[in-house]
Amino acid sequence: METRLQGRRGVVLRGATLVDGTGSPRVSGTDATVRIDGDTISAVGEAAAVDRWPDDEVVDLDGLVLAPGFVDVHTHYDAQVLWDPDLTPSCWHGVTTVVIGNCGFGIAPTRPADRDTMARILENVEGMSVEALRAGIRWDFETFPEYLDVIDGLPLRLNVAALLGHTPVRQYVMGDDASEREATADEVDRMCAIVTEGMRAGAAGFASSQLITHVGDAGKPVPSRLAGAGEVRRLCDAVGAHGSGVLMTTIGAPLDFEDFAAIAASTGRPLIWNSLLTRKGADGQALALLERPGAATGGVWPQIACRPLVFSFNLADPFPVGALPVFAEVLERAHADRATLYADAGWRERARPQMEAAWSGRWGDAIVDESPTRPEAVGRSLADLANADGKRPFDVLVDISLADGLQTRIRFVLVNDDEDEIAALLADDRTVLGLSDAGAHASQLCDACFSTHLLARFVRERGDLTLERAVWHLTGHPAALYELDGRGVVRPGAKADLVAFDPATVAPAALDRVWDLPAGADRLIAGSEGVEHVWVGGVRIRRDGEDVDPEMPAGRLLRGGV
Repeated sequence: METRLQGRRGVVLRGATLVDGTGSPRVSGTDATVRIDGDTISAVGEAAAVDRWPDDEVVDLDGLVLAPGFVDVHTHYDAQVLWDPDLTPSCWHGVTTVVIGNCGFGIAPTRPADRDTMARILENVEGMSVEALRAGIRWDFETFPEYLDVIDGLPLRLNVAALLGHTPVRQYVMGDDASEREATADEVDRMCAIVTEGMRAGAAGFASSQLITHVGDAGKPVPSRLAGAGEVRRLCDAVGAHGSGVLMTTIGAPLDFEDFAAIAASTGRPLIWNSLLTRKGADGQALALLERPGAATGGVWPQIACRPLVFSFNLADPFPVGALPVFAEVLERAHADRATLYADAGWRERARPQMEAAWSGRWGDAIVDESPTRPEAVGRSLADLANADGKRPFDVLVDISLADGLQTRIRFVLVNDDEDEIAALLADDRTVLGLSDAGAHASQLCDACFSTHLLARFVRERGDLTLERAVWHLTGHPAALYELDGRGVVRPGAKADLVAFDPATVAPAALDRVWDLPAGADRLIAGSEGVEHVWVGGVRIRRDGEDVDPEMPAGRLLRGGV
């Protein structure tokens, strides 16, 4: 056997309850035995139980659930993978495959002259530390194929599939005009050539964004937002002509759901749109949107999230309010100059009505999370502090932030806080679970733990989902939709990406702020409970609830999903 000649003995996993990722009922006993040879599942059930070699490693998984490794289809690890090939904290939560390049963002292709521009775009739109990006990105690539080659050479802990992003493609072709105007016919031709080149090199698909909240360098719209409908369609057609890959975009002008359905039909490629989110006080709004013509038909898949989007933000990086016109003035400025603007009485007069309209009735939900100068304010709402101080909540926010050197952090539930409606969306076969945003907004949130949250909250605590349904959401469904060959299921011939977890304890651990990014930048992380064992390509990366250092790289770049 080839794998034995390579010095890797077989592994037999026994004693677990097997949930295979297809949605089929769980099995136990001999039927749940799984054998791994090399990077592949070679047998399941009776054959795995009896086909033993003397030097096989036998792992007893009594009391645990064995499932395919989880697939996170919505991450922004495009830069972080270069300095953290372990892809923390996703690797702590049973995730074995991540998809990067979402929302049309990324770092390739990028000309040397545009490197800082690309870093500042990611700073504003994805809440990434520009200092960390400048210190951490090794610019030993320019084109997208070169970028894939760099990833391919990393000691990856997890598998990585990369979408090709519209924003870097547009910036590469048009320079600074990319955020100013529509493209000419010649420029669109050049973009299509880059997409074709990227697909041939192994891109998992193409991603774009038209979302109004996606504001980039100097407060300008990200480049993809200046694209006309014809440009977007032609770039999607380039993926269709390749014959594989997914399309991913956000909802926004100039494209609507009917356009999404037409693109999916003409290209023959699945189109995932981001995102379908719930909101308390708007009961049924997300479900109603799902019924809009074209929203979830003809190969169009709305992406949903299972966690509330809770931001811990400060006015140095005001992402949750960045789409308000008055905050464009903030985002135009360097970080060092933003406090001066906040202190300007004229800016406050312009900003106050916009903020009060946007946060009407929600000041009581905006909680002070951190404040160096007013520790007694931590845990209190801006509405409560305003009442005590005799001020308006907006002025409390600005005053305390200025006193803290813009380091005051406000915890605020932005959206997706109606769990009953989330459960209804999870019950609908037309949705796909994602939106962890892992790698983005690192100092503001951590939803890389979405998989353990789903299993804890919606399976064990609320009972909305069966274990089989939840595992399908995390494995078989996204793997099939994103054409990740041989992943997301437990069956002979599939890749040996596996997780064994304790259904009684699996959960995210508490959030923790650490300063471990390049240049000493901070981020929020969450460990996990109950994720006991993980194998990626047959290589164990977690044992008895702790990470282990494998003898060889476990993950791989999935070129074209393979």
